[in-house]
Amino acid sequence: MPVIVVGADTEPGLAITRALINPGREVRVFVTDPEVGAELKAQGVKVALGDVSDDSHIEGAAQHCFTAVLIAEAARDGRERSFANGELEVLDAWARAVVNAAVHRVIWVHDGDLPSVDVPEVAQVSPRDPDLAGSVASLDDARVIN
Repeated sequence: MPVIVVGADTEPGLAITRALINPGREVRVFVTDPEVGAELKAQGVKVALGDVSDDSHIEGAAQHCFTAVLIAEAARDGRERSFANGELEVLDAWARAVVNAAVHRVIWVHDGDLPSVDVPEVAQVSPRDPDLAGSVASLDDARVIN
């Protein structure tokens, strides 16, 4: 089942994306950095390039995905975000995007409070988890979470 990693051009996002890549899984990413996008595309990942605050673009990239992995670092780092003012607005935009794309499972990589997201399965993993990539991959592999 397809999985999308939003913010795959962050350090945790790259580690998670690499842990998810395998022949039996369709991996998509949403990135701002075109060089990272090209590197991941060369590894067989489907790449969407754009502004992480653009919920309509994220929604389109997430269509038909079972899981969305949302890396909160990409909502607050130094990249340009033209469609939202601040981290909370970006996280809210992501929540809208994944609901509108009918994603089934959301895995937030964040330590703070999160917006409500009306999908069947939601998990939160700390970016300080020593096995962050493995933890996220295990959640994506699970039959059911919660």
